[in-house]
Amino acid sequence: MTVYMVERDLKGIAMSDLAGAQKAAIATAEAMRTEGVPVSYLHSSFVPGDGRCMCFFEGESADQVSALNDRAGLPYHKVTEALDLRP
Repeated sequence: MTVYMVERDLKGIAMSDLAGAQKAAIATAEAMRTEGVPVSYLHSSFVPGDGRCMCFFEGESADQVSALNDRAGLPYHKVTEALDLRP
């Protein structure tokens, strides 16, 4: 499967709302997998100073990842294929 990065602008978001968004991404990915759509939430990075948030997902297509975020009601402005280079 391919890793996709979802870019978000969350300037001014409360930490509790950020945690809620992460929970929504996780729960929606689980629901979609139950429905037979192979997509998973991996992790996120957030820059509080300017509100940038990069969320990483694994799936078969950018359309799957976009659908997950749309279904979860999470704002985003870009979904791109990415390399997750964590050691």
